[in-house]
Amino acid sequence: MTAGSTLAIEATGLAKSFGDTRAVAGIDLAVPAGAIYGVLGPNGAGKTTTIRMLATIVPPDAGSARVLGHDVVAEADAVRGLVSLTGQLASVDEELTGRENLVLIGRLLGHRRAAARARADELLDAFGIASAAGKLVKHYSGGMRRRLDIAASIVVTPQLAFLDEPTTGLDPRSRGQVWEIVRALVAEGTTVLLCTQYLEEADQLADGIVVIDHGRVIAEGTPGQLKASVGTGSLHVRLLDPAQRAEAARVLEAAVGTVVLEPDPAALSAVCPDARLGALGMGELGRAGLGIAEFSLGQPSLDEVFLGLTGHAAEEPPTATLEEQAS
Repeated sequence: MTAGSTLAIEATGLAKSFGDTRAVAGIDLAVPAGAIYGVLGPNGAGKTTTIRMLATIVPPDAGSARVLGHDVVAEADAVRGLVSLTGQLASVDEELTGRENLVLIGRLLGHRRAAARARADELLDAFGIASAAGKLVKHYSGGMRRRLDIAASIVVTPQLAFLDEPTTGLDPRSRGQVWEIVRALVAEGTTVLLCTQYLEEADQLADGIVVIDHGRVIAEGTPGQLKASVGTGSLHVRLLDPAQRAEAARVLEAAVGTVVLEPDPAALSAVCPDARLGALGMGELGRAGLGIAEFSLGQPSLDEVFLGLTGHAAEEPPTATLEEQAS
């Protein structure tokens, strides 16, 4: 990185097509050094294609990008020496143990045998999988495998870590553990570019967020700024019985307006411009005999922000998955 620079990533007009399909249609990015920066969008929005261009895996068709002061096309080798990439699928060898995977990567990166073993043990302990170090990875749970995969990407601590949907498919506990790992990385000085379709994840982790849809940037800002851009409040409800959520959504939509189903299977929320409308919605839920564990009236969730910006939910799949074509 050049002296005095404060940007870990600076991209202008990045574009990429696969055949006749435009995966990324001119994206600009400015990611501050030392931050967790979220790239938010549904499957097929262009997140993975963007990350692959920045990580020098595929060349852009148009535009330019500098990562840690280096051009991703002209200085690709320099970029690769400074970054790590954790993709959507675990890249560790299932037929090796956790320790063997990390030692192998350490040796490939130039560590002597003793140093590679010491670094492997350090990471296994830090990531909470030391007790499974001697087990074959094929016997690991999804959460353990994901933690090992991230550990493998930082055997040599990168200046910039690309995390492409690192918690996809994980249970809430494992997801929380990965979040703590991401925060620890940044505390050690690593910049993180986090691609996710989980709006709660971006809200929990990201200092700044860029929202992309159909290969274009549609909004950018802090989580608070994006929520304020919707210009209205939100009624958040958590039910006693998750099985009643569909009925609660129907009642709230009729009484209040647009409803969003939150990641918690017992929770939902509705756009609510004033407290009187929120009281009306709660009254209708009570009359319908739906048990409420808790409720609040406050800022909209990022799910509602995304719905307001795009007209569709963040988890809505596109007709063709462009990310798979980038693989």
